[in-house]
Amino acid sequence: MAETTLFPRSCGILLHPTCLPGPDGIGDLGPSAHRFVDWLADHAQSVWQVLPLGPTSFGDSPYQTLSAFGGNPLLVSFERLQAEGLLREQDLADRPVFPGDRVDYGPVITWKFAVLDRAWAHFCAGGDAPAWRAFEQWSAGQAVWLEPLARFLALKDDHGGRQWTEWEPALARREPAALARACERLAKRIDAHRFRQWLVARQWDDLRAHARARGVRLVGDIPIFVAHDSSDVWARPELFQLDAQGGLLAKAGVPPDYFCDDGQLWGNPLYDWEAARADGYRWWIDRVRACLAQVDVVRLDHFRGFEAYWSVRANAATARDGDWVPGPGAALFDALRDGLGGILPLIAEDLGVITPQVDALREAFGLPGMKVLQFAWSGPDNAFLPHEHVPHAVVYTGTHDNDPVLGWWEHLATPAEKALVAEYVGTPVEAPNWTLIRLGLQSCAHTFITTMPDVLGLGREARLNLPGNNHGNWDWRLHPGALDGPEGARLARLAWVYRRAPGQAAPARQDPGSPPAGSFA
Repeated sequence: MAETTLFPRSCGILLHPTCLPGPDGIGDLGPSAHRFVDWLADHAQSVWQVLPLGPTSFGDSPYQTLSAFGGNPLLVSFERLQAEGLLREQDLADRPVFPGDRVDYGPVITWKFAVLDRAWAHFCAGGDAPAWRAFEQWSAGQAVWLEPLARFLALKDDHGGRQWTEWEPALARREPAALARACERLAKRIDAHRFRQWLVARQWDDLRAHARARGVRLVGDIPIFVAHDSSDVWARPELFQLDAQGGLLAKAGVPPDYFCDDGQLWGNPLYDWEAARADGYRWWIDRVRACLAQVDVVRLDHFRGFEAYWSVRANAATARDGDWVPGPGAALFDALRDGLGGILPLIAEDLGVITPQVDALREAFGLPGMKVLQFAWSGPDNAFLPHEHVPHAVVYTGTHDNDPVLGWWEHLATPAEKALVAEYVGTPVEAPNWTLIRLGLQSCAHTFITTMPDVLGLGREARLNLPGNNHGNWDWRLHPGALDGPEGARLARLAWVYRRAPGQAAPARQDPGSPPAGSFA
C-alpha cells in the first residue's frame, strides 16, 4: 500500500529550472516555472524531476555545490521581486542582452548577484517590520545549516572567491576567536547571504504549492558526494577523509565506464563513514529531511557508492587507479528510516557497476531502481529492455548525463542497436525519440520520465552534461515558445493510452497533421 501511495502509475519530465526561458539569462523560479507546472498538468504529466538545487560554483554543476542544504540564488526570479516591491524598474534597467538558448554563466552571475544586492539594500531600507520578522524567524529555524553557509560565503567573498583551504589557517580551521572577529567584521555580508537564501526558499515554496495544487509531484536529487570547497566540508571536516590542513586524503570517482575510458574523476572528498556512524548519521538524516521539505521524492545519486565506493589516490590524474571500499550499507538506511518516521521516499540511481550486493541493499529497503532505455539494446537479455522491467522501478529515455535520444541515435547507437530497436517494435523507426517515449510509457514500471529535449525532438545541441568534460555543460535552455507546439498533446494522448494520465480523462485526439497515436514514428 505504501509503495502504491508513494509511486502511483505516472509519467513526467526531467528538466532543471535553469533550463527554463526567462529574461535574466538563466531559468528561475518565477512565472516561467509556474507556467511549466501548468504545462505538465495540462498534458497529463504528474511528475517534475529536477536536479540538485544548491548554490553552484566553479564549473556550474548542480552536483558540485557550495552547500548540500542551501539554494541557488541564481534561481531567484527578479520578476517576482519586482512584483513584491523589492526591486524597482530602474534596478533592472541595465540588464545585459543574454542569449536565449544558452546560459552564459559569467555575465549571468555578475548581473544576478549585483541585482540581489540591490534587493537587499531595498529590504534593509524599507522598514517592513512583518517582512523582517518573517526573515528572522526563517533564519532562526534554518540556523543549523544557514549560519555555516552564510559565514562561509561571506568569508569566501572576503578572500576573493578562493577556496577555504587557501584562507588563513585560523579561519580555515574555524578557530573560535578568529571566526568571531571575522563574523563581526562581515556581519552585513553574512546577513545578505541569509537574505538570498530566504528569497530562494520562499520562491521555491510558492512553486511547490502551485505544483501540489495542480497535482504535480516534485522529484529532487541528492548527490552522494559534496564539493570539497563547500560549507559542509569547511564546517564539519571530521566527517570527511581530510588531512590536518583540510586537503584530500583520497577522492571520489568511478572506474572506466560507458561514458569515459579513464573513468570519471569527480574529485570530491570521501566520507569518513566511521565518524558518520559514531554521530548516528545525523548529518545525513538532516540532509535528506531538508531535501524532502522541498520535494515529494528524492533520487539518491550514485546509490552504488553506499554499498561500496571507488576510492582514488589524492594525487591521481585519472580514476583508473582506485579501489572499491565498503560503504555504510544498511546501517545508514536503517538510520534514515528511523529518522524520517519509517518511510523512505527515495529512488536509487543504480546505474554503473552494479553487484548483487548493491541490488540486495536497494531491495532490502524497498527502493525503486532506474531503467534507462538508451542502455537497453545490447541483446534480448538486457535488463533495461521493457519486457525485463519490474513494477517497482523508474524508467527513463535518458538522464541528464545522456545525449537526447536523437543525439544518441545519430552519434552513439550502433547499427546493431538500431536494428534491434526496429525489430523490437516491429516497424521501421522514423522518430527514435517517440519510439523510446512510447516504450517507456508502455512499461509495467510505476513511473516513466523523459526529458524535454526528447519530447521536443532535439539532438545533441540540447545535451545538458557530458561526464568527464569540464566545459560546456549545464547551459542548455528551452527556447521561448518551445512548449507551444503539438508535442504536449501527443504526449498527453499516449499517457492516457498507457494509463499514466492522472484521473484518466481522455485527452483530445491529435490533429490530422500529427502522427497517429498508434504509430511508432
